[in-house]
Amino acid sequence: MRVNEFVPDSKIFEKIGNKQNNQEENAVSGFGSILKEKLDNVNDKQLKAEDTTQKFISGEDTDIHKVMLDTEEAKMSLELAVQIRNKFVEAYQELSRTQL
Repeated sequence: MRVNEFVPDSKIFEKIGNKQNNQEENAVSGFGSILKEKLDNVNDKQLKAEDTTQKFISGEDTDIHKVMLDTEEAKMSLELAVQIRNKFVEAYQELSRTQL
């Protein structure tokens, strides 16, 4: 259709559609990689707390405050991960109850 001597180029819209598809694919892989990275961080904190505790128990020069801080940080990060998991499960259940 011609409006005021302007002919729209349909190739522009195809390019926009392709960019949106690429962004959605990147978002999906990006979310998975971010989730994996955060869970790896939680695991690293757990391992660090365990290592610090073992050093303290074996008698190495480790401050009790560092042991407590590492342990509490690991505990809090694990609790946060569990709460996030619970929210994901709750959201999934809510979506599965939605009628189409």
